[in-house]
Amino acid sequence: MARYVGAVCRLCRREGMKLFLKGERCYTEKCAIEKRNFPPGQHGKARTRKAKLAGYGVQLREKQKVKRIYGVLEDQFRRYFEAAERQRGITGETLLQLLERRLDNVAYRMGLATSRPQARQLVRHGHLQVNERKVDVPSYSVRVGELISVRPTSQQDAAIQHALEEVKGRGVPEWLSFDAGKMSGRINSLPTREQINLPVQEQLIVELYSK
Repeated sequence: MARYVGAVCRLCRREGMKLFLKGERCYTEKCAIEKRNFPPGQHGKARTRKAKLAGYGVQLREKQKVKRIYGVLEDQFRRYFEAAERQRGITGETLLQLLERRLDNVAYRMGLATSRPQARQLVRHGHLQVNERKVDVPSYSVRVGELISVRPTSQQDAAIQHALEEVKGRGVPEWLSFDAGKMSGRINSLPTREQINLPVQEQLIVELYSK
């Protein structure tokens, strides 16, 4: 499966905000945004002095930001958008809802990983199961009522144990429930826009694809 394999800190610097792609590092002074808060590249500092983006540029940056937060590439992101368009409701909110329902994102939201890239690896390596059946597809779309759990043979995995300890204070969204003792959680409902705590303007993405 195709995925971005470059330096993820460059992505945060390009968007000018923390995308929390490096887990614990993002909360320390080692974070790239803390050390070099300007776009990457030879002329990065010069770009900060240019006029602000407008129109297409703003819409493009918003799309890139959401793609990078969830770790999906262009073709896959467009398929999510097309699926959101076919459903009833507000297209932008439905798009975010579809992305939130990815299994790797749910694992991250439950606190089984310190970042979405780590959660993706957790799924790919077969550590998680849905309704007591192993699922190793990060893009698997969870449904209301499904039980997400760590496989019994993986519950003592050092990375998972470390993640659970590190993210104790982060909390779990209301649309999910999680029992740290049993290392399992359930999908209580589909996420609403208010429950998707992301600093994005999804309507700009809709406008971009509607041109």
